[in-house]
Amino acid sequence: MKRFPFIALHAQRWPVRQQCQVLGVSPSGYYAWRKRAPAPAAEPAPVAWQAAAQRVFTTHAGRYGQRRLRAQLRREGHAVGRQRLRGWLSRSGLRAICTRVGTRPPRTTQAAPQAIAAANKLATWPAATALNQI
Repeated sequence: MKRFPFIALHAQRWPVRQQCQVLGVSPSGYYAWRKRAPAPAAEPAPVAWQAAAQRVFTTHAGRYGQRRLRAQLRREGHAVGRQRLRGWLSRSGLRAICTRVGTRPPRTTQAAPQAIAAANKLATWPAATALNQI
């Protein structure tokens, strides 16, 4: 539960100043919160952009990820945020197919199979008797 609604809920039982001090908020912040109008409830997302996103995703054979899909939707006139689109893709179970094969840079150094590792010279030295001495 958020702090200000908690204080409002228990204002009859405990003093507001004491609750604010315990919860680490200012009393003026609490009273300013009380004067503000409650935030409107989030409305369900419009279905128009979701249908367009589904159409674009299937048109491009699932190769459009969140960035290209969002750019295409904006070109078509649908204003949708990246986090909303990302969440919708995740909830819908849609995931773009990665068409890039071998995105890592090529390995140019090849280890020679006949090469021998150098001997560990520290293993033959006597144990250290003090700090920073080998």
